[in-house]
Amino acid sequence: MRTLCASTLIGEFFVVGFAGLVAMKDPALDPGAVWAVCGVLMAVSVLLCGMITRPGGIALGWALQVALVLSGLVVPIMFFLGAVFGGLWWASLHFGRKIDDAKARWAAQSEAGASSA
Repeated sequence: MRTLCASTLIGEFFVVGFAGLVAMKDPALDPGAVWAVCGVLMAVSVLLCGMITRPGGIALGWALQVALVLSGLVVPIMFFLGAVFGGLWWASLHFGRKIDDAKARWAAQSEAGASSA
C-alpha cells in the first residue's frame, strides 16, 4: 500500500507545482500567497509519503485530496485533476491493501512450507 500511495502523492507534488505556475498568470493573485499555499501542499504531499503507515496518515492524505479539489476555485482545471487524484488515492489504498494481504498470505504459506519440510 505504501508504494502505491507514495506514487500518487509524488504525482500530486508535481501537479500542485504546475497549478502554482498556472495560478501565477492571474494578476489578481499575490505571487507570494500562491507559492505559500502551493509550497505547503507540496511539502505535505512529500511528507505524507513517509507517514502513510502511521496513525492519521491516511486521513491526512484524504484531507490533501479535498484541498486539491478545492484548489479548483483558483485554477478551474484542478476540479478535474483533484477528482482524478482522489480516485487514484482511493485505488492506491484499496488495491494496496489487497496486495499487502496477498503478500502476507504468501509469506505465511512459504513459512509453513519451510517449517514442514
